[in-house]
Amino acid sequence: MNYETIKFELQENGIGFLTFTRADKANAMSFQMVEELHSIFDDLMINLDCRVLIVKAEGKVFNAGQDLNDGTILKQKKKPERYKNFYYLDIPEVLKNFMYYQTRISHLIIKMRKISQPIIAMVQGAAMGAGFSFTLATDIRIASKEAKFNAAYINLGLTGSDMGSSYFLPRLVGMSRAAELLYTGRFFDAEEALKMGFILKIVERDKLLDSALELAEELLTKSPLGLRMTKQAINLTLDSPSLETMIQFENRGQVLSGSSEDIWEAFYAYMEKRKAKFPLR
Repeated sequence: MNYETIKFELQENGIGFLTFTRADKANAMSFQMVEELHSIFDDLMINLDCRVLIVKAEGKVFNAGQDLNDGTILKQKKKPERYKNFYYLDIPEVLKNFMYYQTRISHLIIKMRKISQPIIAMVQGAAMGAGFSFTLATDIRIASKEAKFNAAYINLGLTGSDMGSSYFLPRLVGMSRAAELLYTGRFFDAEEALKMGFILKIVERDKLLDSALELAEELLTKSPLGLRMTKQAINLTLDSPSLETMIQFENRGQVLSGSSEDIWEAFYAYMEKRKAKFPLR
């Protein structure tokens, strides 16, 4: 199948490549990309010819998160002049559209864990917001020195917990460090990511593919059924509370926070590169 925002290739040896191809948009997740990713993961649920999946991206940025300029995500409505470049979250008119999109993008994470293939992420640049959560849902992350990460949602007037971030991150780096990263939304680089156990290793950018292939080829020497059942066991170990429970809780938080008046100040401050100022209440 032909896609416009992603590319999927399957080698004869069973290694699949999923590539973000919106380099001109920093590989930001448009609604079209979300739907195309759903299509890929639905196929991988039953495609046992693909035994290992490598996720990578074209361009300098791995994934810049949700495409804030995608008008198909939320219907545009009359808005204050100073916020003319943003899509107005009107309650309750657009609330159902917001919830639908939030559900669709977050369920990608559930599908990533449900597919049987181990997923290796090749992170060559920034992974922000939705891109950050996407890397969290992979099994193994390899990064170049240029890679950096942040849970950007909190900087946009939303909650810091989105697309499984509050589920995976504390399990990966510990509660205290996870809390600091989710509360602040700050960037952390590849060196810090390695120290906290967020990534497996750092390699030169031009060696990323070789490193990912070396690991994938090692996994091909293992029993396909053994790998599938190992991933299931890891998921069961993680699932207390369940990922789906946390996704539903996060969805509620994102829709409610994204529908508040705070979203205006947060978005405007973000675009002006200044600190947001919220009134006391």
